[in-house]
Amino acid sequence: MNETNERQSERHLRRNEAAKYVTDTYNVPCSPKTLAKLACISSEGPPFRLAGRFPLYPISGLDAWAQGKIGPLVRSTSEVRRVA
Repeated sequence: MNETNERQSERHLRRNEAAKYVTDTYNVPCSPKTLAKLACISSEGPPFRLAGRFPLYPISGLDAWAQGKIGPLVRSTSEVRRVA
């Protein structure tokens, strides 16, 4: 299966499911309202496709977005300033 077919066959989640997936998988607070706001006013949210008027979020996009929100592993708060 080539890359295009793999991306098309990837599971997509509706907004409520996507928010729950991010929260449950990464323990990153995420609500459907946050995803809706990011989709309307920002390019900082996870990628999605539209199926009619319904946004569908590919799991790989949610994974990349959530992982990007998590900072590096540090041993003290003084390290945070050095890493950032």
